[in-house]
Formats: sequence, structure tokens, C-alpha cells
Amino acid sequence: MARFKESPGPATLQHMREWTERLAELDAIIDSKPFLKGVAHTKIRQFAAEADQTQIGDLRDLTQPGKRDTLLLCFLFQAQAGTRDELVEMFLRRMRKNRHAARERLRALQERHQSLEESLIGVLGQVLSQAKDECSDHDLGRRVRQVLDAEGGVDLLGAQVESVSAYHHDNHLPLLWPFHADHRSALFRVLELIGLASATQDSALIEAWRYVLQHRRARQATLPRDIDLGFLSLRWSAFVETTDAHGSPALDRRALEVCIFTHIAEALQAGDLFVPGSFSYADYRAQRLPWTECAERLHAYCEAVEIPVSGPALVAELRQQLSALADSVDQGFPANSALSLDADGTPHLKLQRATPPPEDLKAFQEAVRARMPERHLLDVLRHVHHWVPYTRHFGPPSGSDPKLSDAVRRYLFTVFGFGCNLGASETARHAPESLSRQSLHRINAQHVDANKLEAAAADIVNQYRRFELPSCWGSDKVVIADGTQMELRENNLLGERHIRYGGFGGIAYHHISATYIALFSKFIACGVWEAVYILDALLEQRSEIEPDVLHADTQGQSEPVFGLAFLIGIKLFPRMRNWSDVIFYRPEKGRTYQHIDALFTQSIDWTLIETHWQDMMQVVLSIQAGKILPSTLLRKLGSHSRQNTLNRAFRELGRVVRTHFLLRYISEADLRRSIRAETTKVESYNDFLDWIGFGGPVLKSGDPIEQTKQVKYMDLVANIIMLHNVHDLTEILADMEARRIRSNAHGGAPPRTMKRGGSLHGRQERQHIASC
Repeated sequence: MARFKESPGPATLQHMREWTERLAELDAIIDSKPFLKGVAHTKIRQFAAEADQTQIGDLRDLTQPGKRDTLLLCFLFQAQAGTRDELVEMFLRRMRKNRHAARERLRALQERHQSLEESLIGVLGQVLSQAKDECSDHDLGRRVRQVLDAEGGVDLLGAQVESVSAYHHDNHLPLLWPFHADHRSALFRVLELIGLASATQDSALIEAWRYVLQHRRARQATLPRDIDLGFLSLRWSAFVETTDAHGSPALDRRALEVCIFTHIAEALQAGDLFVPGSFSYADYRAQRLPWTECAERLHAYCEAVEIPVSGPALVAELRQQLSALADSVDQGFPANSALSLDADGTPHLKLQRATPPPEDLKAFQEAVRARMPERHLLDVLRHVHHWVPYTRHFGPPSGSDPKLSDAVRRYLFTVFGFGCNLGASETARHAPESLSRQSLHRINAQHVDANKLEAAAADIVNQYRRFELPSCWGSDKVVIADGTQMELRENNLLGERHIRYGGFGGIAYHHISATYIALFSKFIACGVWEAVYILDALLEQRSEIEPDVLHADTQGQSEPVFGLAFLIGIKLFPRMRNWSDVIFYRPEKGRTYQHIDALFTQSIDWTLIETHWQDMMQVVLSIQAGKILPSTLLRKLGSHSRQNTLNRAFRELGRVVRTHFLLRYISEADLRRSIRAETTKVESYNDFLDWIGFGGPVLKSGDPIEQTKQVKYMDLVANIIMLHNVHDLTEILADMEARRIRSNAHGGAPPRTMKRGGSLHGRQERQHIASC
């Protein structure tokens, strides 16, 4: 059992083989699904977590055999499904690496051939110079022949032309085989073990996979063209199709194998294929509520999020709103001095000037800073626990009494050690003798999980919002999402190198309230589009805060995200770096505008939205019922599947919503100013976490579960410090106000009230950390 608790390593050939053996061994034990039929997934996860956190000796000591068997069955079910997910992730990563390696090889070849291209162009130049001279065709041919012979002859020049032209059109497909061949046996084994099924009526890809599997040990260069390859693009078709020795149509065996593996990877990401018995790559259609149940919820839900209750009504309202806004922006264009359009329709906005701070802000900050008490971080954790007993959520997975002497103190040291990235060993060096490295490890492993950390953080958030001061910094209806890289050791599946961040690591994806408090965090891979997880936090976070405005950066938006956010009732207002390159869609085909007509290059397909309105609402109502997470859907919508029309419907709706947002963005200066102001808050929070994690910048664990817990530990410590900070600031400001009133009563001049508390708030947070 201990072996099955191990975390997966990177997607190397060795780890893929280890994990396929692990899955084969797990499946050989017993099929756990029949025994758990009818048991809620939440209950299975709870029992599996309890088994995972329980030592073998403690399981043997259970006096109820039925409970022990239930725990083990749930653990086995979770291990089987989780191992399938991990194998699929390894497969997808290996396919991405193969394509990346082929593209890098192509670029290297193109650079190597650059001098050859210049040489061939020189030969062409010599030929053209000879053709300019007045001479007979016979003399011209003789001169050209002399030029070609002087440069190596026709055969050599022809070979050079073929070499250059083979990689001239940015086609990396012919270079995939060598990278695929190194891992092909392991990749075949992975797909054989996990099993594949089609989520659509089109089974052509599954049939092609069976055909490739049937000929996996073939040695001939070509295969008969006995399968339907209608799903291939023109480039793939040209790569795969060939002729055999007799000149008959055939398929290049190696090219076909690479092609089908690549399309399987894309189909798994898009949801067109699924893996029975997995979690992340299961058939998401089965997770949707039946439409009969959705119909019962529909009217109440649409009334709550303020959208029409039918497809035609939704389309009519969106079309009217987009048309009216486009007309308004067009009419207001002459008066909009900040906006200009190039001849090709590219829009430009002038930079907004920052609002100067009050003249006496610096004096006010110094006055407040002088009154701020220095506190030890452990004292901060203890004081806040006295106000909000957040460790009440910690304890054994069974929910029984912790049976720890001085449990609260032990829990506080655990929060301190893991929240500051010290780890158990370093924390134990500075803790009382009764707290050893082993006891801290045991508390973290058996008494604290991600759900309990989220519940503890929610207690802090609820207490924080009871103070009046945070409302001066922003509205709790607004949330900002952003990711920051955290370094990892190169021993795990989640870690990755990414050009955007540099180095090896993962992304701590935070959702921060406009009042600065952290609502939710998730740890994801660097290569994942952050927008996939942008909506999860608004449904998973447990505090009393219910935001309906969401800010993000360029990574936090896409057409499907805009569409899904709209149906969930969330206003998505991102700060987009490349907004001027995004397509603006006309409300009506053929509709023209006097001033901004060049902005629009395409029009909305309203029929697509209306036709698939019921399908989209079925997904949204399933999300609202907790049957499926937004990230599950967005991960599939982001892969541009050609087979799934639901994907295209969400993207089309997103085009409407994003165009509406962009028209507001270019015409409303206050909206641009608000977006810029709010999105800088999460950057300050990321800097704040750097101070909290003084134990080191590298997450020490290679376990994805522990990595997620580490991020949530840090959020908990950050929220605790901010709550204590707000408490201290509230008392200081109240005292300063009382002194001002008394001074004013005696004729003294009152100081001006500070209106911008955000930056001071951040500095005082850092002062707390620095004093620790």
C-alpha cells in the first residue's frame, strides 16, 4: 500500500514504464467499481483520503473489519483512477515534448540551411545576369551551363534545392518520427492499459488507433489504405498518404503512427476521446445533469444570473445590446480623444495618467508606521487563533478527537513551518523539544489536508470582512486572478520549464479579493493555460464573499472563458496585453459604421448560439449543481475540437461577450482605470508571498497533493497576517481620529484623511514579516 502512495515522476521513459506496471498491478488486484456502485463520489474521496493518511499499523488495529475493507476499497478505486490520470498526463506531456523537439530540430535545420539558401540565390542571380545580355538561346544555354558547372553541377545543386525546400515551409511533421520512436513501445503500452473510448458518434479515430495497434510490429514501409482518415487536415493527409511499390495508393506506416498518436492526444484534451475509470479524462457528458433536472432549475437560475430563459430570447437580447453599444461607441468616437484607428483598423489608446497622491500622504504613512507595533509571526498566528479558532478544522481524517497533547500549539507550529516553507526539519530545530520532525510530518500528513486548509482560510476571510477598513481598499464583489511561478525540484510530473517564467516549476494560481484577502489558490503546471482554472475558485471558495466581477491578465481570458463566465453570472474584465490584435465581431453581417467600421473583421453566427443554447445551459446548470468543474469543461473547450459543436457554440458566445467588453474598454476611461488599479493588487500579493516564504523559494515536495497544500498553507498565513494587520490599523486609525477630534476641539488644524489605503496596507504587511 505504501508503494501506491508514491507520487509520479516526470514523463520520462523510465517513469512511464514504472507507472504502466503500477496500473497493471492495481487493476490485477480487484475491480473496485462494482463494490462501490451507488456510493457518492464525495464519500469515496473522503474514505480514500482517510485510508491514505492512515498508517498501515493503524489500519490493522481497526476493530471494525467492515470499515477497514471500505477504506481499502475506496483507496484502491482512487489509486486506479488517479494512476490512469497520471498516465494520460505523462502521455500528453511526452507528445507535447516530441512536437516541441521536432519544431526545434526544424529551426536548427533552417538556420543551418540559411547559408545554402543564400548560395542558391547567388547562383540564380548569376543566371539572371546572363539572361540580361543580348545573345542567342544557344549561347545563353551554354553560359548558364557554365555557371551551374562552376557551382558544382546540376546534380549537386538539385540535391541542395531538395534539402532546402524540404524544411522551407515550416513543416515539422517529417521530423517527428525519431523522437516518437524512442518512446513508442511505452506509448503503446500506456494507451493499451488505460483504454480509449469515443465521446462522439464519430469513431474514425478509434478505428484508426486499432489499425495502428494491429500493425505495430510491421516492418514494411507502407500499409494498405483500409481505414477512414477523413478527420485529417490537408497537411496531415499529405504527410501520411503515399504510394506503394506498385504505384497504388497507400499509407506511410511511420507517418500514420505518429499522426494517430498526435490526434489521440488532441482528442483526449478536447474530450472527443475519454478514458473509462479515470477522473480528469473521464466522459464529461456523464457528469452532466439530465435535461429533465436542468429544466426544473432553469427559471430560478436564469432569474438569479439575470439572463433570458430561452435560446431565441438570449440571442435577441445579446444582439440588441451589442448593436446598441457599437452604435454608441461609433457616435462617441469623435469625442473620444484617447482612441485612434489606423487605416487597417488597428485601435490605439493613449496611456492614462496616474492620479497624484494627496500631498500629505507620506506624512500620514509615517505617522501610522510609527504607531504600528512589531510582532513575531508566531504571536500573530496565536493572537488570530484566539479571535478565530481556525485550527478547529484540523484533525484525523476520521473526524475523531486529535488525541494530541496541546494540539493547538502543535497545529500552530505546523502552519508556521509549512506556511513559511521551512519544512518539518527546520521548524523542529526552532520548536520546543516535544515537537519533533516526525510529529510535524505526521500532523501535516494525517491531520491537515487541502480541504481543511481552505476551511481555515475561509474562517479568516469571514472575520476579515467584518472590519470596515478593507471596504476602503476595494469591493468584496471584485476578485483578481493571477499566477506566480514557484520553483520545484525536477522530480515530479507537475513541474515544467516554460519560456514565460523561466526555470523549472509550477504556477500558484491565486484569486485575491479587491480587499486584498486571498480567497482561493490552486497549483498548476506552467504549460497550462491559466484561463482554464479561472472560474473554479468562484465556486470552490468557502467564504461568505460572493464576487461577481473577475479581473485577470491576458493568460486569464479566452473566447470560451468569456462565454462560460457570462452564463455563470460573472463579469470578466481582464487586462489584455494584446487587446488591439483581438478580433471585433459585427452584430450583423453587412452592418457598417461611420467611424469604427474598420474595427470589425468578422460577424457573429447567432444561429450557432441559439441552436446549442440548451446544451450550453445543461453544462452550466451541471456546474452550478457541483457535478462538474468549469476547468473540466474549459480544458476541453480550449483545444479547438472540430468534432464537438458544443465547443464552437461556447466560443461563439464568448466572441459576443468579449466584443462587448472590448467596445466598453475602448470607450470608457473609468473602466480602463479600474481594471489597471485592481490587477496591480494581485501583483502586490505575490510580492507579499515572497516575504512569507522565507524558508526558501523551492517547494521541497514532489507530491502534487503536498504542493497544493503548500500553496494553501502560505495563503492561510498571509490571510492571518492581513487580519491582524487590519485589526492593528483599525485601532491606530481610531486613535488618530480621536486625537484629531480632540485637537480640532482645541482649535488645531485637522490632518487630511488618507483615501488610498492599499499601498500602505501592503507595506505594513511586509513590516510584519520583516519583524519576524
